[in-house]
Amino acid sequence: MKKVSRRSFLKTSATAAAVTLATPVLPKAWYALARADSPGYFEREFGISDSLSQKVLAKALSKGGDFADIYFEHTISNWIILEDGKVSRAYCDVALGVGIRTVKGDQVGYGFTQELAEKPMIAAASTAATIASAEATKPAGKFEWLKTSDYYPLKTLLTSIPLESKLPLVQAANDKCFALSPHIIKVYAQYHDQQKRIMIVTSDGIKAEDLQPRNYIYTSVVAEKNGKRERAGWNIGGRRDFSFYTKAVAEKTAKMAVDRALVLFEAVQPPAGEMPVVLGPGVTGVLLHEAIGHGMEADFNRKKISTYATMIGKEVAEPFVTIVDDGTMPNYLGSINVDDEGTPGQKTVLVDKGILSSYMYDKISARYYKVKSTGNGRRESYQHYVQPRMRNTYMLAGSSTPEDVIKSAQNGIYVQDVSNGQVKIGEGDFAFYVSQGRMIENGKLTAPIKDINIMGNGPKMLRNTIMVADDFEMNEGGSGACGKGGQAVPCGFGQPTVLVKSMTVGGVKAR
Repeated sequence: MKKVSRRSFLKTSATAAAVTLATPVLPKAWYALARADSPGYFEREFGISDSLSQKVLAKALSKGGDFADIYFEHTISNWIILEDGKVSRAYCDVALGVGIRTVKGDQVGYGFTQELAEKPMIAAASTAATIASAEATKPAGKFEWLKTSDYYPLKTLLTSIPLESKLPLVQAANDKCFALSPHIIKVYAQYHDQQKRIMIVTSDGIKAEDLQPRNYIYTSVVAEKNGKRERAGWNIGGRRDFSFYTKAVAEKTAKMAVDRALVLFEAVQPPAGEMPVVLGPGVTGVLLHEAIGHGMEADFNRKKISTYATMIGKEVAEPFVTIVDDGTMPNYLGSINVDDEGTPGQKTVLVDKGILSSYMYDKISARYYKVKSTGNGRRESYQHYVQPRMRNTYMLAGSSTPEDVIKSAQNGIYVQDVSNGQVKIGEGDFAFYVSQGRMIENGKLTAPIKDINIMGNGPKMLRNTIMVADDFEMNEGGSGACGKGGQAVPCGFGQPTVLVKSMTVGGVKAR
């Protein structure tokens, strides 16, 4: 095989990536390194042959594991940051390595290395193998390429986009912010893209590759008025081709950031206590993700941590509530052609008309429950083991209008955006800071609100969802990541406008 040391490769990669930032003309060799027109990238560039993979898997199973897999990764990330009209930073990061996993029952042995060469890979596999202590098992005799869909096609590889094409985007966002209001005193604009290549080779004969793009443009502002300062931001992104990022998209992030900052000068704090809460469409789906979605990940249920551990087939919501976790939505942040265990991306209905119908399974949990994996086995990088993780999690639209939902609340609060959440996965208890919202008085939206928290329990919130509107939206952001078990992975979320009968609002005085 062709041995490539991490140090020499990263030096070459970083130089090439720096060229990417600096000029539209790349070395011919770099185009070859980055092409995505056919499978076999890791064999072409790093000499990862089937025979080498067989050796590594055999070592990983040398002490009797149930199965094993190898996860190769090559990721190139770029950032350009503008502050008050000046480029403050433009830099690149390159990650290259391989992780080897051995599974015995529900236990995992894991080893990784940054050297794509036989000796260090065998050593990492030997480390993974120590989870078992029995006679060796054999991997499959040959590998078959997994056929997958393409939910995020690229017209142009992100590694070939020069700085000259990115700079006008952040400049447009910066200029728009200052043009929109004389109260804007500071602007921060950022463009980020990431091109991640992975290959999974499994002991049961599966071989899969994927090229996963991720990018976003983000704008934040500080506004000053009558001696008071407010700040807000907005981002748009996903798994997008660079052609998505037009001047209009950049200026939209600017307008959203400015509008969100200026409205806070008029904001009040609502009264505290239990009251109806209307969650607006789109970005508030993060509550669904955090307070409810995590409880439906199979490992928490297998370990009897989640409230939903005994609820499959039982009613958990009203009949008009359906919740989906979906890896097949084109260009959204949580979409995946293949998960990090070699299972194709797919769509999973978690709650079907109020009935809990499925968890989100990785291979370990699927074996435990005697079902098929739902393609939710994910990891942050080659340095991390697989966990069941969400993809794009959302609630389907209902039949009510948003106006009827707000009218039915009568007196309460309308939540447009939340941040800084804390969740206890097992019980589902949560607290979130409301960064954008309004009062609901006599069935109408009135004054903007700020500086409050909403608190509750996820399963209870789901049961107390009494109206669902017909205005479903997915969050359009691309900068967020979900944390679990010390790992962060990109996820999407969304929902329509919904009415929760009662939640605890931490305002300034009792109602």
